Amino acid sequence: MSAMDEVWCVRAGQLPYGRAAELQARLADARRAGEVPDVLLLLEHPPVYTKGRRAKPSELGMGEDWYRMQGIEVHEADRGGGVTYHGPGQLVGYPIVSLKPYGDDVGDYVARMERVMVESLGEAGVPAQTIPGLTGVWTEGRAPVADPNPDAARKIGSIGVHVRRGVTTHGFAINVSNDLQPFEWVVPCGIEGVAMTSISRELGSEQPLEPFAVVVRERFAQVYEREVVEVEVDELHALIGDAEPSVP
Repeated sequence: MSAMDEVWCVRAGQLPYGRAAELQARLADARRAGEVPDVLLLLEHPPVYTKGRRAKPSELGMGEDWYRMQGIEVHEADRGGGVTYHGPGQLVGYPIVSLKPYGDDVGDYVARMERVMVESLGEAGVPAQTIPGLTGVWTEGRAPVADPNPDAARKIGSIGVHVRRGVTTHGFAINVSNDLQPFEWVVPCGIEGVAMTSISRELGSEQPLEPFAVVVRERFAQVYEREVVEVEVDELHALIGDAEPSVP
């Protein structure tokens, strides 16, 4: 197996959204130049709403100043989709991947991502599904008893990607143990009335993020047909000749 059949998996801890965006851009340039193989960044963000290219002002109905008063930053994002929330306890994955081995097929790339999410959630004990016409991942079966609509599928994972010159940035987010309240203050992913959930809520107890991150890493390597190489975040900066990102 050649170096370009590897995926470097980097556990980046909790990283501010702006810094993560800058790091993705640097890695995407390096991937296009053939300086690095595919990279999977796994991390958490401090509380932040991100606005995708299809986001509407009505999705942030309280106004950006109000959200900032709650301690939640608001950032533009050059990904698809609308508004979503990221916060501690949510696993965020940013794959920096060349689409060439996948026939430059964005649809196939996203379908594989959904498969990674569904299979990882299943292994964690939460049966999940995709829904035709809706990007992302949803629970199967009935909702918890307290849910006002017990028959509704609940959204547990979101996807928003960007492709430039054959290399992807942005990616997916899976709710593990994060606070779900901030989703109720917006129109998540532009879907009115969507019920959001998490692994912890579905299982009825607090679930640690790190063991689930390991499952996602292994499923990603399997589905995208790559061999995992663990790389520390400090080592990554050194390998790509990059100082620690400076954007807050």
